[in-house]
Amino acid sequence: MNTLFRLLLFLGFISATNAQQNPVFQKLRYDDDATYLQTDSAKNAYEKIKYIPLSKNSNYFASIGGEARWQYTYTVNDKWGDESDEGDGYLLSRYLLHADVHLGIFRTFVEFQSSLANSKIDPSPVDENQLDIHQAFLDIDFIHNKSEQFTLRSGRQEMMYGSQRLVAVREGPNSRLAFDGIKLFYKNRNWQTDAFFTHPIANKTGTFNDEFNENAKFWGSYTVIHKVPFVENIDLYYLGLWKSRSVFDDAIGEETRHSLGTRIWKNKGNWKYDFEALYQFGKISEKTISAWTLSSFACYTFENVKFSPEIGLKTEIISGDKHSDDNHLQTFNPLYPRGAYFGLVALIGPSNLIDIHPSINLELTKKLGLGFDYDIFWRQTISDGLYAPNMQLLYSGKDTTERFIGSQLITNLDYAMNDFLSFTLETGWFNAGSFLKEVGTGKDYFYGALTAQFKF
Repeated sequence: MNTLFRLLLFLGFISATNAQQNPVFQKLRYDDDATYLQTDSAKNAYEKIKYIPLSKNSNYFASIGGEARWQYTYTVNDKWGDESDEGDGYLLSRYLLHADVHLGIFRTFVEFQSSLANSKIDPSPVDENQLDIHQAFLDIDFIHNKSEQFTLRSGRQEMMYGSQRLVAVREGPNSRLAFDGIKLFYKNRNWQTDAFFTHPIANKTGTFNDEFNENAKFWGSYTVIHKVPFVENIDLYYLGLWKSRSVFDDAIGEETRHSLGTRIWKNKGNWKYDFEALYQFGKISEKTISAWTLSSFACYTFENVKFSPEIGLKTEIISGDKHSDDNHLQTFNPLYPRGAYFGLVALIGPSNLIDIHPSINLELTKKLGLGFDYDIFWRQTISDGLYAPNMQLLYSGKDTTERFIGSQLITNLDYAMNDFLSFTLETGWFNAGSFLKEVGTGKDYFYGALTAQFKF
């Protein structure tokens, strides 16, 4: 660990001293923009790989980038003591390397991913996927200027929409998520819309074996409208899902599910908010689907108070199945959400859930932040079970009577050394409630995680 720490400090120092301008690394790295280096005739070593001219035409250039993340996690009482009541530590590492080539109206983006799990017992493909092509797509720009873009994208690609409650890159877990498919998107200064048809990648442990997934399809349309009077921003979307086999507490079989939703949000200024409503319908096996969710989040930043405290409150109601052994299923399917839904080591997924979540974040210095999150969980219906973020059924709700799942306290200490290197220390304590004690051992769960991330 000492050698790793010295290496991170060295990389962060070298990149920071080499960069003449502050780079901006996007959540989707294919959205990084290195064109600000076009007119720079005195590029240093770092900037020379970020902007590589391929001809005298400024529309022909390439860029190289990537990141490395190391994350050590220590847990006590895995699955609330049902899997292990002893302490266990493991190291996850993830490496991403990409090349972005622009040739006029054409653009290709290729990214490799390597995710490794050291000392973790029975790692899943989400934890360990030794080496694979994570993204490889081709863009054709029909329109591309500063105020307007109309593009067709085909190939393996990451997607992320809205608050990442339904479609995300799965940044928290070790292996990020990508999709094989096509996407047509248009955007201008005030609105943007996407339409896509894809097959989500099913990661496999090994090397270059993440093949085309014929067992799942994901399609839809997502529109974002900005500068809307009174509400600032509105999202409108339809998402379709087909799986050859899905498993719920009261249904197993082929699933076709349609999701219609809207989101109202504001992410600038002292007041920020995010309200979302979604309805799902379709069929699984011989059962009809009717599921829904309501989510609200609001926070306020006190800029003139020491440490600029940001106080927030989030609440969610996510439907569960009302009755067992009938012809209807009300269990909500979160589709492809961010993996770390309730904390870095996500224990609970967003299905059959009522959640109240107050939080406070403090800016101790310009580089150091401290946050506290407190979650309280109940099952939305006592007939349905408890699910993991990937919709694996953790505990059945049949023949149980308790609704209260438990409460969780999480603290985060974030340090941004510079634009390239950051560290996060996160600890979490889950106080098991009456439901977990009824269906299992019900011991309190604890974890601590130290993450170091370097981007270039």
